[in-house]
Amino acid sequence: MRFKYAILYVEDVTRSIEFYEKAFGLERRMIDEAGDYGELVTGATTLAFSSHGLMKKLGKKPGIADVKTPVFEIAFETDDVPVSLEKAKQAGANLIQDASEMPWGQTISYVSDMDGYLIEICSPIKGD
Repeated sequence: MRFKYAILYVEDVTRSIEFYEKAFGLERRMIDEAGDYGELVTGATTLAFSSHGLMKKLGKKPGIADVKTPVFEIAFETDDVPVSLEKAKQAGANLIQDASEMPWGQTISYVSDMDGYLIEICSPIKGD
């Protein structure tokens, strides 16, 4: 078994895909014709987006992400957290926590996207 993808439920799939492209330099794999589902290339695991509308059509009741009470986060690893953080903010990310060095030797920062998802921008842990 392998972890295939994570799907974020969002208001506007195209807007979310465009944000992640600009903020984190990810590559678009696809957006369906209806604009209700899309994917980004992220390596072995896909980051996907599905509209709230599609999920409701499928009989689901998607919740709304809230950065003030997150239930999970996604993380992007980079060798230069401050530069990547600035790029994300310029693309429209909301700053949650500025870059700081952790006792275990990792630099981390947090932003949120327009749908309220918490996103960590972090360096590799020293020794990895």
